[in-house]
Amino acid sequence: MPTVKSEEELRQFQLEGLKWTVKHAFEGSPFYAAKLRKAGVHPENVKSLDDIQNLPFTTVEDLRAGYPFPLLSVPMEKVVRVHASSGTTGKRKILCYTEKDLRDWSDMFARCYEIAGLTREDRVQIAVGYGLWTAGIGFQLGCERFGATAIPVGPGNIDMHCEIMVDLQSTVFCCTASMGLLMAEEIKKRGLRGKINLRKVIYGAEPHSEAMLRNIQENLGVEDTYDIPGMTELYGPGTGLECRAHEGIHYWADYYILEIVDPETLRPCSPGETGEMVVTTLRKEAVPLIRYRTRDLTRLIAGQCSCGNLLPRHDRLLGRSDDMFIVRGVNIYPGQIDHILSKIPRLGSEYQVFLERGSDGKDYMTLKVERAEGASTGEDKALASQLEYTINHQILVSGKVEIVDFQSLPRTERKSKRVFDNR
Repeated sequence: MPTVKSEEELRQFQLEGLKWTVKHAFEGSPFYAAKLRKAGVHPENVKSLDDIQNLPFTTVEDLRAGYPFPLLSVPMEKVVRVHASSGTTGKRKILCYTEKDLRDWSDMFARCYEIAGLTREDRVQIAVGYGLWTAGIGFQLGCERFGATAIPVGPGNIDMHCEIMVDLQSTVFCCTASMGLLMAEEIKKRGLRGKINLRKVIYGAEPHSEAMLRNIQENLGVEDTYDIPGMTELYGPGTGLECRAHEGIHYWADYYILEIVDPETLRPCSPGETGEMVVTTLRKEAVPLIRYRTRDLTRLIAGQCSCGNLLPRHDRLLGRSDDMFIVRGVNIYPGQIDHILSKIPRLGSEYQVFLERGSDGKDYMTLKVERAEGASTGEDKALASQLEYTINHQILVSGKVEIVDFQSLPRTERKSKRVFDNR
């Protein structure tokens, strides 16, 4: 749980951490030293939290440019592990960890399990990727630090997951949102609902809809679900968690500072305004982050959560700024479509967007959406018209909607691909 007892104590802790990080990066990383000097900043210039605005941004391009060990701020002999994020364009991003970094990460993740209400008697079935990725080992590391029983099955292999869930009576399932939906539908199809003992699902890695969560919760029979953020650059998963009040995601502000900026102007967003997450670490040794642009889009939530936890909150992730697609001059994020689908009960949660360029040179959007389980095909025309109208009035772009059969769109244990741009 939090190591600070008041907002003032947290701000003081953040200031000391900010001073340490800038000094540590300046002295340990030639890249950071050059970047800070170019910005006219010396560690001694950091005297208040407001001074963070004078620090330069760090980007994913900086990580790729420094391949294979970007932003490294400690001697290589202090590095005890490396992880990597997926290299969707060019070389993958490789991040280094010291022994202290791993202890801090495990403490943060253990806090997630504590806030989700787990006990040492829980059996935690882990269904996310192992290997170079931070996901699987992160969930396991935190589980072992917390003291619950880890069951590291990994992604895929639905038969094994079903067998383990029944035989070992797993009580917690950790997964991507897409894997949670896949398992929920599989448990229902196999008639295993009465044979399993799941209480909670901890999910993350991608935007999701309320309809998807309802499906997961109802078909698995769990009492609650928890959204967990994370990225390799910032340790990995476990850097925050949605609490039982479901009023936003508490993020561990005693480990990093979170800013929300306009992704175009890079100016701070107004309170409650959606923008890009920018993070600055306070304790990270091997690869500290100074105003790192995550590309994730969300907003800060003001005030204190009704759960009583004083740590600040951000909203669920709307998507990434580089996930945005443009149709006839309108910026669209997948999270906007998720939100609309959640409000129409006869529609399912799964959809795909297809973008084409017509012979007239104009862009055309087609949205394929599953009907809800048990919904009548006779309603398809009315549902399509309703959805087309809602998208036109809420997102301000027109598009064609096709209603397809329940479970006809592909399922995956990893992140679902939603947008197919064929222009």
